[in-house]
Amino acid sequence: LYTLVVCEKPDAARRIAQALGDPKESKPAGISVFDVANSDCHYKVCSALGHLYGLADSTKNRSVYPVLDLEWAPVDKNPRAARAIKVISELSKNASAFVHACDYDQEGEVIGHNILQYACGGKYEKALRAKFSTLTDEEIRESFASLERPSGGLAEAGRSRHMLDFIYGVNLSRALAQSLKMASNGYCNLSIGRVQGPTLAFAVDRELEIRLHVPDPYWTIAAQFEKNNQTFSAQYEKPKVGTLAEAKSIVSACIGRDGTVSDVVDSKAVLGPPTPFNIGDLQREAYRLFKLGPGYTLAIAEKLYLQALISYPRTSSQKLPPSIGYGKIISSLSRIGGYGQLTSMLLSKGRLVPNEGRMTDPAHPAIYPTGVAPQQKLSSLEFKVYDLVVKRFLATFGDPAISRHTDVSIDVNSHTFKAQGRSPVYEGWMVFYKPHVRLEQHELPELRKGDLVKNLGIDMEEKFTQPPYRYNQASLLAKMEQEQIGTKATRADIIATLFKRNYIASSVRGGIEVTDLGFAVIDSMRTFVPAIISTSLTRSMEEQLEKVEQGSAESVLVIEQAVDKLIESLSAFIEKEVDIGARIGNAASSSANGAQAATMIGSCPVCKKGQLRMIKSYKTKKRFVGCSNYSGGCKATAPLPQKGAIRVLGKACPECGWPIVGVVFARRSKHWKICVNMQCPSKKK
Repeated sequence: LYTLVVCEKPDAARRIAQALGDPKESKPAGISVFDVANSDCHYKVCSALGHLYGLADSTKNRSVYPVLDLEWAPVDKNPRAARAIKVISELSKNASAFVHACDYDQEGEVIGHNILQYACGGKYEKALRAKFSTLTDEEIRESFASLERPSGGLAEAGRSRHMLDFIYGVNLSRALAQSLKMASNGYCNLSIGRVQGPTLAFAVDRELEIRLHVPDPYWTIAAQFEKNNQTFSAQYEKPKVGTLAEAKSIVSACIGRDGTVSDVVDSKAVLGPPTPFNIGDLQREAYRLFKLGPGYTLAIAEKLYLQALISYPRTSSQKLPPSIGYGKIISSLSRIGGYGQLTSMLLSKGRLVPNEGRMTDPAHPAIYPTGVAPQQKLSSLEFKVYDLVVKRFLATFGDPAISRHTDVSIDVNSHTFKAQGRSPVYEGWMVFYKPHVRLEQHELPELRKGDLVKNLGIDMEEKFTQPPYRYNQASLLAKMEQEQIGTKATRADIIATLFKRNYIASSVRGGIEVTDLGFAVIDSMRTFVPAIISTSLTRSMEEQLEKVEQGSAESVLVIEQAVDKLIESLSAFIEKEVDIGARIGNAASSSANGAQAATMIGSCPVCKKGQLRMIKSYKTKKRFVGCSNYSGGCKATAPLPQKGAIRVLGKACPECGWPIVGVVFARRSKHWKICVNMQCPSKKK
């Protein structure tokens, strides 16, 4: 007799088997099984390949919706999964006990639950749970020495989440595809879901802010001064001067006049150490430093976890409990190349207290290095992420950094200019986080109140207010976290899906740009079925799932409530599916042909069915007007001015019926109103 240990991935199974004893590997049907016998117990350690079971539509008909009758079934697209199920099922027949050793989070709990229930014949309730945050030998042995009962609430919440995602995703996606087919007999790989919809809406709203932004002119004024043969610059006290006349007046009053130091304020700025990484923090920092997408960062972090180099990465926590053994980890890191000097600085402190953040996770602490030396050479990107985790961990134990700030006010003919000096006093924790951070340094000459400074020149520069920045992958992920939609495990995948569906694309100037298709999908949803992209609806579902995990809500009721809301949305969808399909049809076609970035400006007076949209060509970057009913045969098109902000006015030309738009070159400039139709009779008068 033996205890069957179910793991999530082959690499994890190997490490667990090695920690438990001297394993012997066999490969029935090509699936690794590790036999471990020691004085305490006889184990057979096997693994899944991720999810071996998934939800399936019992009708097996992709054209049918709504689909509400679901079943858990083996993943049919992966022949290895079928072989793994068969091997685990055979092993379970002679097992006297079972241990669930998959990753300790919702996804891992669901994977283990389904294997124990379906492949092992209903053994989930009888199994014991191994909980660990690292795959080090010591922690694995400790977890097997203190096995617990599995968390039914965690499994139920995870399975409920899968059901909600499947029900919303499959039904809404099929409704989109059907609407496109009804309107134009076309096909495009469309999808929308309860998290995907609101996330895409964030990007669309930001893109609209950028498009509708009208640049406001302002002027900045800077002066160059000299003291003791050292030159320095100072900015006028008003960062933005609102009018050209005022700017000229200030320059005229100050030019050629020396200044007098009217005030000098010295202060010390203290910058505390950073908090430990959770997965969102790590993804954002890896994007900032290395431009790694969130999904790629997570994949690398999981590889490092499976090699026992870092703790479990899918965590929300910013806390490092003393139980992980700060000193022991830092001592172990001292034996890994490159960290010896940094670790000796910390170990000499005596008392080690990390600077923790406020976020917690009931399952795992923040991400930290285990101190285990890599057994194989890491790739360049793997090392970058590993090194980042190590240095962030060390930096949390560092002292606050201190810099000296000198703020100087200079009077020039009753006009005040401000100069700032910055100089490092003590690097503190920044020593451990180099080269990713440094204290600002900007030297000023020694200045005292009443000193005269020579005026070397006054310059003014016209600038314009800028629109908000486009989301990048890291900031969009942060927005999802802020709005509490999705999970730490799924957010990166949602963003990746938006790229895959061609709803968003990487902008040539950096950041994320919404495509024509992405605009059309959100525009249609907002017009006809706004609940689908409701952030509050998605957030409320997340809150209900948390209650399921805690045992304070029943999963059946949560799913029933969500299904009721879905049916309401689908009813509205079906009623307007031709209109939705018409709006999306041309967008799908233009996206396939490389055009993107469309904004609706009015009804088409030619075909009477479509919507005229402002489109920005992906290839030429020029904007023009086109009809959404292009795939239905409407060839209505018109040029647009290539400069200035275009404003949708919602008015039609009384002469020809085409939309009238506003063109603004600056906020205080004349607001031009033009009919977009080049053949409009009014233009011939």
